[in-house]
Amino acid sequence: MSAHPDPIIALAGARQRFGAIEILHGIDLTVRPGEIIGLLGPNGAGKSTTVDLLAGLAAPSEGSVRVLGVDPVRERATITAAVGVQPQEAALFPMLTVDETLELFASFHERPVALAELRALVALDACRATRVRHLSGGELRRLLIAIALVGRPSLVILDEPAAGLDPASRVGIAALIREIRAAGTAVLLTTHHLDEAQSLCDRILILVDGRVAREGAPDALIRAHGATAELSFTVPPGTPRELIASAVDEGWSADPVAGGGSRVTVASSDPDAALRRITFTRGLHASGVTVREATLEDVYLAAVGGGT
Repeated sequence: MSAHPDPIIALAGARQRFGAIEILHGIDLTVRPGEIIGLLGPNGAGKSTTVDLLAGLAAPSEGSVRVLGVDPVRERATITAAVGVQPQEAALFPMLTVDETLELFASFHERPVALAELRALVALDACRATRVRHLSGGELRRLLIAIALVGRPSLVILDEPAAGLDPASRVGIAALIREIRAAGTAVLLTTHHLDEAQSLCDRILILVDGRVAREGAPDALIRAHGATAELSFTVPPGTPRELIASAVDEGWSADPVAGGGSRVTVASSDPDAALRRITFTRGLHASGVTVREATLEDVYLAAVGGGT
């Protein structure tokens, strides 16, 4: 774990205004070593502004921002040495190779990670001699993350690390993020991939119009905000609606299917109990039962009003 016992990030009542427009309305956030925090929200919610405050690229209009116990604007040297930032895009030198790029960024730090160790961590050994302009999307993302890690940071800010990647590359990036956390490094992750956030993050903040609309562990958010699972099953022709209703004591609907019969859909806050009732109701011949568990996406869409 990190040598910093105090919070890596401490935002208290952080507000940001640009002229008469207020972008952030009093954000509170505490992040400790080894945590992965997901910062979610629709475009324009204030995610990039929050990242700018943490990286020392802007000072808050009001409130307090501390990273590693210091003001990131006033203590730029400390922040540059201890905070790694992976932007969505970066202006790298296209003619340099992967190794040459890493050597360049390593030269900016007093105690950089050994290149062989860094390449192995981000799975770039196979393309160490490849020029940047010839890298695939996944390889370029891993190179940007390697640049963020080269200075042995206590905090890594990953801005949409899996944006535009194919599923296999996304899985690789997720595994890399877990390895970063395992070393005790705190990770702040912005992403529009809600399945990724649900599986990776210890805690989630959902920003809406510059305010924290939801905060907590993914599973706790799903339970606390009433997200429901969806069960569906098929019943044969002639099944009485009263029989279906006796098995399903929550909201349900039935739609005809090809060949006769109906496909019944049930919204349930307790899918295990609903599944037992459906299975053991005498005379109800349910087939093709499927269960879609409630997800972070349900919580997110409710928080942002269905927007994306």
